[in-house]
Amino acid sequence: MLEMPLVVKQYRCTHSVTCVCLKGHISEDALFFVFRHMNWNPRMIALISCTCKWFDEIARRVLWKEFCHARAPKMMQDLHSDGSHIVDGNWKALGRLLIHCSGCTRGGLFGNVHVPGHFVLKTRFSRTSGKSFLPPHCRTDVLYVSDPCEHVDEDEEVDLGFFRGIFKSFAASKFKKVLIEKKAEIHPREVCPYCKAKLWDLLQANLIPRTAALRLDAYDDSVEYYICLNGHILGLGTLMPVSESEDAREE
Repeated sequence: MLEMPLVVKQYRCTHSVTCVCLKGHISEDALFFVFRHMNWNPRMIALISCTCKWFDEIARRVLWKEFCHARAPKMMQDLHSDGSHIVDGNWKALGRLLIHCSGCTRGGLFGNVHVPGHFVLKTRFSRTSGKSFLPPHCRTDVLYVSDPCEHVDEDEEVDLGFFRGIFKSFAASKFKKVLIEKKAEIHPREVCPYCKAKLWDLLQANLIPRTAALRLDAYDDSVEYYICLNGHILGLGTLMPVSESEDAREE
């Protein structure tokens, strides 16, 4: 009986004529095990996504999903409970939201504030905190919001707190219904830094409750935030010094 040589299946990139993988790709299973061994390293996922469109598609569909489940398992389970599928097809955006503070550019969403975006090692997202960012009549909705990422505005010599978040089942939420009823304005130029969707201006829509400033330990009327069509939130507040924030809590 003749021995047949083992033929390894080649996964060729048919999406890009500039693909450097001229000899084909490894299997998805092999890629999965390699990245699991690396504990779903987000920097490596981002790097391999730049190799070609085939790797980018695998990263979007598989690798970013596994990263999100490894980084925030309870949050992911909740976001997908009760038949919710808000994250499906958008794992890359959620993965970026978990580990990246978007900052802002001068003349952008937050006026003259300029803070470069950057990766963060650890961020806590809280469903309880999220309720503080919702109007009272929308607090049956589920919103996860991060702890503020603190920066110093050297021009104004104040501490700024950037925060970000995500809705569960945003399409069916009371909050989205209110936005539509109030005919909230869409920002004319800026888009969501995580998924590139258009943004509603919640300050203009008068939908920012005072409890948001209390949760952030920020000055009243200093908090502003936006929500995109996919339910991602990004915002900013001017943080009070520790002594003042303690006085505000006592009041």
